[in-house]
Amino acid sequence: MSTAAQQSMLTPEDLLSLPDGDRYELVDGQLVERNLSTWSSYVAGRVYRLVANFTEPKHAGWPFPEGTSYQCFPNHPNKVRRPDFSFIQLDRLSAKQALEGGHIPIVPDMAVEVVSPNDLYYEVEIKINEWMTAGVRLLWVINPQTRNVRVFRDDGSSDAVQEKDEISGEDVIAGFRCRVSDFFLMPAEINGEQQAVG
Repeated sequence: MSTAAQQSMLTPEDLLSLPDGDRYELVDGQLVERNLSTWSSYVAGRVYRLVANFTEPKHAGWPFPEGTSYQCFPNHPNKVRRPDFSFIQLDRLSAKQALEGGHIPIVPDMAVEVVSPNDLYYEVEIKINEWMTAGVRLLWVINPQTRNVRVFRDDGSSDAVQEKDEISGEDVIAGFRCRVSDFFLMPAEINGEQQAVG
């Protein structure tokens, strides 16, 4: 998350008009380049697939892939963040709102951050604080190197879930559960489409 050289303050609208704007987040009007890696992007894609496969048949809500932008930080109007996965329950986002384009102004019910090799510890902690302060109900911070997940909830509780353990959508995505190890399966290890059980 290295800060790009930028002298003037940018707005969230400016970010939308940049030709490579999807590579950046916006913090206090300054561009911050997103640290991406092949492996972290793959893991984010696995999370999206598992959750979407579970929620879409149930019409439970809106699963959003890596890079979806949120302008949902009330005390920081010039902040835009792009989680690696996010989910908004169906009754909180209308089809009309989804079709409007631009940054999503609604706090997601669930956000997922996948730690990349170049992410610094304090930068990850800042994002955790921002999401939870904004009102995210469930946050997963997935570390592909240690193959575990830190889980944060809006009641202030948190847990560390290991690779061999099961993780769930709790009351945000009721019925969703899978093993943490499912996030790290290589293509050759996947037997058909992985389905989270509910």
